[in-house]
Amino acid sequence: MGGGVDLHSHTTASDGTLRPGALVAEAAKRGVRVLAVTDHDTTDGLAEAIEAAKRYPPLTIVPGIEINCDVEGAEIHILGYCMDYAAEWFQDFCRAQREERRARVHRIAQRLAALGLPIDVERVFALVQEGSAGRPHVARVMVERGYVKTVREAFDRYLAVGKPAHVPRTKLSPEDAVRLLRRAAGVPVFAHPGLSDRDALIPSLVAAGLMGIECYYSEHSPAQRGAYVELCRQHGLVATGGSDFHGPTVGAGSLGHPPVPLAVWEALQVKAAEARASLYPA
Repeated sequence: MGGGVDLHSHTTASDGTLRPGALVAEAAKRGVRVLAVTDHDTTDGLAEAIEAAKRYPPLTIVPGIEINCDVEGAEIHILGYCMDYAAEWFQDFCRAQREERRARVHRIAQRLAALGLPIDVERVFALVQEGSAGRPHVARVMVERGYVKTVREAFDRYLAVGKPAHVPRTKLSPEDAVRLLRRAAGVPVFAHPGLSDRDALIPSLVAAGLMGIECYYSEHSPAQRGAYVELCRQHGLVATGGSDFHGPTVGAGSLGHPPVPLAVWEALQVKAAEARASLYPA
């Protein structure tokens, strides 16, 4: 059985393989009682997830998002929680991000073709369906074409930062993403920092309004987890965690793992109240 709290998951609204309702059902089956749906650059899966959760009390859906940013030589992801996601300006931002994602798929396809690995862009978008296009969809087409055996191999050999088919996004700094989420009364969190090796950014992110670090993550070593928890203590941040679940057949985390203490959800709620109070003082 999984843990009771999972604050990082994806659906077909972005690059997950389960529809929001199916994700919720799987979470309930695994014993998850607090689930954040954090699709890339979209909140389109939230309504279905929230409605589905009514069938599985006491399962709580935490509204979230994951915003991808590029810095020199690395990729930084900023998670957002409990923001005013229905605000028109916020949805305008999400739509612009998704359009950039589609344009980026075309640029990646051009890069792959130059490497002798042509892919059908329309096949990529067919996998996306109604969701937000991303490199995992490209990777799945590369697997279909036999260029690689797994999605992970596609990233490791071609699509990750510094690899031959990597194409950077239109510039959006992590600090900008943090400020945007705070403007939406949300709680910005530095996602899986151990993957990007850019801990030196943390002070500037805190200055921009960062409120948490994702400490409990399957690819963090115990030493990394402990170091990030200590950084949270030093900076007054919430130490969050989640599986980064994309689906049962995708090489990401297992839903509900690693175990995240219920106290993390309680602390996140406190931060959400602080974020709202800073924007809408009594």
